[in-house]
Amino acid sequence: MSGFMFQAFVYLAAAVTSVIIASRLGLGSVLGYLIAGIVIGPVFHFVGNETQDLQHFAEFGVVMMLFLVGLELQPQALWDMRARLLGLGGLQVVGSAAVVTGIGLAFGLPWQTAVAVGLILSLSSTAIVLQTLSEKGLLKSQGGRSSFSVLLFQDIAVIPMLAVLPLLALPALQGGEHAAHGAGNAATLVSDLPGWQVALVTLLAIAFVVVAGHFLSRPIFRLIAASRLREMFTAAALLLVVSTALLMSMVGLSPALGTFLAGVVLANSEFRHELESDIEPFKGLLLGLFFITVGAGIDFSLLTANLGLVLLLTLGVIVIKAGVLWLVGHLYSLRGSDRWLLALGLAQAGEFGFVLVSFTVQNAVLPSELAAILMLVIAFSMLLTPALFILFDKVIMPRLERGQIREADEIGEEASVIIAGLGRFGQIINRMLLANGHKTIVLDSRSDVIDGLRKFGVRSFFGDAGRPDLLHSAGLRQARLLVVAIDDIERALSIVRHARHENPDIHIIARAYDRNHVYQLYEAGADDIVREVFDSSVRAAGYALQSLGMHPFDVEKSKAVFVKQDNWGLRQLAPLWKDDVSVFENKEYIARAREISEVLEQAMMGDRSALHDRTERGWTPPDIAARKHDMDGQGEG
Repeated sequence: MSGFMFQAFVYLAAAVTSVIIASRLGLGSVLGYLIAGIVIGPVFHFVGNETQDLQHFAEFGVVMMLFLVGLELQPQALWDMRARLLGLGGLQVVGSAAVVTGIGLAFGLPWQTAVAVGLILSLSSTAIVLQTLSEKGLLKSQGGRSSFSVLLFQDIAVIPMLAVLPLLALPALQGGEHAAHGAGNAATLVSDLPGWQVALVTLLAIAFVVVAGHFLSRPIFRLIAASRLREMFTAAALLLVVSTALLMSMVGLSPALGTFLAGVVLANSEFRHELESDIEPFKGLLLGLFFITVGAGIDFSLLTANLGLVLLLTLGVIVIKAGVLWLVGHLYSLRGSDRWLLALGLAQAGEFGFVLVSFTVQNAVLPSELAAILMLVIAFSMLLTPALFILFDKVIMPRLERGQIREADEIGEEASVIIAGLGRFGQIINRMLLANGHKTIVLDSRSDVIDGLRKFGVRSFFGDAGRPDLLHSAGLRQARLLVVAIDDIERALSIVRHARHENPDIHIIARAYDRNHVYQLYEAGADDIVREVFDSSVRAAGYALQSLGMHPFDVEKSKAVFVKQDNWGLRQLAPLWKDDVSVFENKEYIARAREISEVLEQAMMGDRSALHDRTERGWTPPDIAARKHDMDGQGEG
């Protein structure tokens, strides 16, 4: 069976099924897409020769991704990262290319071929790495930002590579098959121009993107927005990306670089978020399709015949690039997990490698046999990238965390108050207690937090509050109060249970993540439990009621009644809560919760009328501007 509908069904079914399974197994969507491509291509042969043509279309997902990345970067931010962009990225590309070139020369490759292979393999996969870093929430880390800088430099470096590679043509390869390939190259507007005119046209194209993006896009988008047709805005967003990519291609530049530049220009636009929401679905689908075509395009017959060589070359590329990246990260003072994230995350070859390999064959730089092997190496290294991230998560990070653990501080004093955890929650409690003359002992397992707060004069000790020996050395058996302010649910429960067992008379205040955690802490023996966002949410609800016209005095009464009734409701529901049954499946819990909600509504209305007194007449509606100023001046509760 063939045809467009069947092919669309195969690709979509493979994508949906594999990604769901991969995500459930914690492998990430990228590995799911790659496996899906292998299954529908080399394994079951559901797709055939159309995969290569489809891959060229799917590569547009990379273009869209870089446009969205550009939208997130204001020009000032791009300028601020220039040192890492040129330093980290430049050293990585030059270092990786030099090492691979040297090895190629040692194995007898012509110097032109060795240089070409080095340049091709120096690039990493922008699509896979950015997608994976985003999924894992690592883009904002030092390692994530450094990885982005290197990837961005690599994308820019593709432009001079495209200019240099034809100069490496081998006379022995010119003519025949390679000439035929070269004849098929798409001509650009600058193909027959002298060098200075090429440079001028290139600069004019870039200037046009910047000027048009800054001055023309806004009035055009305002006009389209006034039509109130959502599909027109989506079409305009796609037209912007496609036209920019087309312009860059016509002048011989990278479409990805052009759309990235357009995104940066529009980063300060009021339409930025609308553009993101319109482009994001297309980007996700095309990137997924691109990864599927990479998996489907693996030539298993060639792979079987050269399995040992391909695996050896793939591992060699990963080791070489990881080593270069690790050294570059060291030079730029990246430490611990950030350096390993940079090294392992970018150790693969990239999707632009497919483009450059084809380009070098067309320009008589690489023989077809070597190019086919390189294609397999690039595909395999990309296929192994999710495994490298799993290695980072499951092996490297735990070892680093164990290696960074220092000996706990000796606590040579005792206090009546012990605070476990010195994050945002614990710091506020500690400051208020100290300000009221109470002596505290604070324990926290993050050495950087302890060392930093000591510079501000905060008395704190490094150590895991979950360790019984540290709690006892801090005076647990004699303490009057224990505040458990850590955000680890299981450790908090363990600390509360141990403290209650060792000192039945101690008063325990605990931080809870949600209602389920509240019930667990009650069972463990906590006296007062504070949900992380409860008080701030009640305060926000008060602002909402006041903005809707409720008198400030009524607002305060409503807040007080709500808090009182909610606490009462928690105690009513606690005996019905079951640790092994979801509250959505606990019929007794649900029935009692519905009754409590009715009681809450009655209490709110009843207390509002019952608590009317003369003090309310003394209240006058506050000046709105003054109240807003007061709100703006308040910090986090």
